Amino acid sequence: MTDDASTLARLIEFLAHHPVVADKATIHEAYAPAQALAGDVRVGDDCAAIPDGGGWLLFAAEGMLSSFVAADPWFAGYSAVMVNLSDVAAMGGRPLAIVDVLWTPDRTHSAAIWEGMSAASSAYGVPIVGGHTTTHQSKSPYLAAAVLGKARKLITSFDAQPGDDLLVAVDLRGAWRGDKPFWNASVDAPPTRLRDDLALLPALAENGWCRAGKDISNGGIVGTLAMLLECSSVGAVLWLDQLPRPMGVDLTRWLIAFPSFGYLLSVNPENTSRMIGHFTAREIACARVGRITASPALILGYGTEQAELVLPAASLPHATCP
Repeated sequence: MTDDASTLARLIEFLAHHPVVADKATIHEAYAPAQALAGDVRVGDDCAAIPDGGGWLLFAAEGMLSSFVAADPWFAGYSAVMVNLSDVAAMGGRPLAIVDVLWTPDRTHSAAIWEGMSAASSAYGVPIVGGHTTTHQSKSPYLAAAVLGKARKLITSFDAQPGDDLLVAVDLRGAWRGDKPFWNASVDAPPTRLRDDLALLPALAENGWCRAGKDISNGGIVGTLAMLLECSSVGAVLWLDQLPRPMGVDLTRWLIAFPSFGYLLSVNPENTSRMIGHFTAREIACARVGRITASPALILGYGTEQAELVLPAASLPHATCP
């Protein structure tokens, strides 16, 4: 077996059995109860896109793991805001406002969470306009947030087409948050840069350069790609050795990382160069890392080798996205 083949086999074994990848690969099972209630709004995108005049209202929510909130309350508060804003940007939108849902044993426990949410709200320039805050008897804190945004043109998870180039855009100017799979490129960045970088996504949507895309979530690049393929009923080839990643960072850890600013984008090849330039002009790494295929398979490549990544059967693309 060649070195490339053994490396690829090791990476496939790692990804096929990692819970965060499996969770994303089967996430449509969680959407199923909402499908019958959603009307004409497609379920499975980063935000619900609701027609509004000549554009769309975007509405999304994120819940934080209670273990995360307990272990790192300030960053959990910050992340509750940050990840919602990233979801709006992923669909070509601009955020309008955020509300929170916070349950803690007392106000002392909620102070650091609020400090984190306030820091992110200030840095990104998006107000927190209300929500629901209460105390309860349990020692576990609970935190969620929801965001409202607006888009003139959409980037969706449903429109990737065979023959598209697959791009990754990610901010490598950061560091790990302790031993967690969080690549923090946000907390120490200048607020003006954070706001201008998020504005890159609606700009490319309005220019018509991007066909489909998704925010890289806590399922990492491969888990996020599985969700995109599910919604668009397509497959892909992903070249793992071509992924932009920080210097010295192990590839296995990077594959399951949740970056502060990271997007998978499905692009007509004629727009690939301008898309890459769109991000690199802002010092954000962007590279062509694969292609969209008509076959439903997710093929991973490393060097000269390729092999299929077999995820849970429920993750294979269907005729429609739940």
